[in-house]
Amino acid sequence: MPTLPLADRLLYLAYDPGISPKGGGLPGLSVLKTVVNSINLFGIIAVVGALAVSLGVWAWGHHSGGHQAEANGKKGATVAVAAALGLGAANGIVAFFSALGSQVQ
Repeated sequence: MPTLPLADRLLYLAYDPGISPKGGGLPGLSVLKTVVNSINLFGIIAVVGALAVSLGVWAWGHHSGGHQAEANGKKGATVAVAAALGLGAANGIVAFFSALGSQVQ
């Protein structure tokens, strides 16, 4: 490749910086993965507890005639289910959009 003037090299870098994700470049990557996995597990355990409480509030509100408690229990259960879906699919969602982003030219 012929030597380009400085302005042309900077312009080329603006279009193609040559950066791509690569594992093993920094120390502590395995520790970081372990920490993130533990945070995800903690989140899933918290969602199980939130779902149990929300279902209990829903049932209590239904049987006691407390319509607001019943509605809050339904909302809590819905949010807990959505959070579980997000936590379980987090790795796949990030991988999907990362692959999609790497196709941008």
